Amino acid sequence: MSSTYVYWISTALLSLLYLSSAALYVAKPAFARQAQADLGYQVPHLVQFLVVVKLLAPAAILSRVSLPLSDLAYAGMFFHLLLSAMAHLGVRKPQGAIPAIVGLALLAASFMTQNAVRDGISPYSPASAAHAKG
Repeated sequence: MSSTYVYWISTALLSLLYLSSAALYVAKPAFARQAQADLGYQVPHLVQFLVVVKLLAPAAILSRVSLPLSDLAYAGMFFHLLLSAMAHLGVRKPQGAIPAIVGLALLAASFMTQNAVRDGISPYSPASAAHAKG
């Protein structure tokens, strides 16, 4: 029962983090481009790409239309959050890394508890090893 709460709360908060970030990028594109430039990224279409990714990743995890797609979304979010934290730390702005670090914690909690709550067993989640042995 507690893993159900952990899964849904962490997944909802992670999705909210991603969706609010996408909304910020859409509502304030100049701010988003400047924030990317401050991190050393001068790619003009990076903001639009991130908006799409930040909308599709939570949708893939919440809908779980395809288990491999859901696992791919978890992996993509992991690398995005990890690289985001490293980018902020690399330009000596540790406060900017806080949302990414919180996101990583939420991602870990969601991924670790998904098999206990959702239909279909992810072969990459640690809980699936217990199902295979048992």
